[in-house]
Amino acid sequence: MTILYTADHEWIDTALPAAATVGITVHAQDALGDVVFVELPEVGAIFAKGDVAGVVESVKAAADLYMPVSGEVVEVNETLRADPALANSAPLAAGWFFKVKLADASELASLMDESAYDALLKNA
Repeated sequence: MTILYTADHEWIDTALPAAATVGITVHAQDALGDVVFVELPEVGAIFAKGDVAGVVESVKAAADLYMPVSGEVVEVNETLRADPALANSAPLAAGWFFKVKLADASELASLMDESAYDALLKNA
């Protein structure tokens, strides 16, 4: 996997050339607690980097899901919609949120690799 991270605790896996996969980090799901509902974007929706693309609700709080890059949503994880707890049990695997066709791959340069993200968490 080629995973990059945002300061808002989303991850994006750019391993697939057609569409990148987006989800929340282990840190985000730990902070939220048990996820009970996810609001996913519509397939075909176009977002700019930083736009709110969805919502994650847990027993503790609700949090916005921000778009890590500009692009068009090409697939959503219907399994996650039916079983939101996947965001807790497998946040980097079966708990992914949506796939996006990147509008501008150069935006990936502003995201963090794993070591930079770990440093962010240590300094938080």
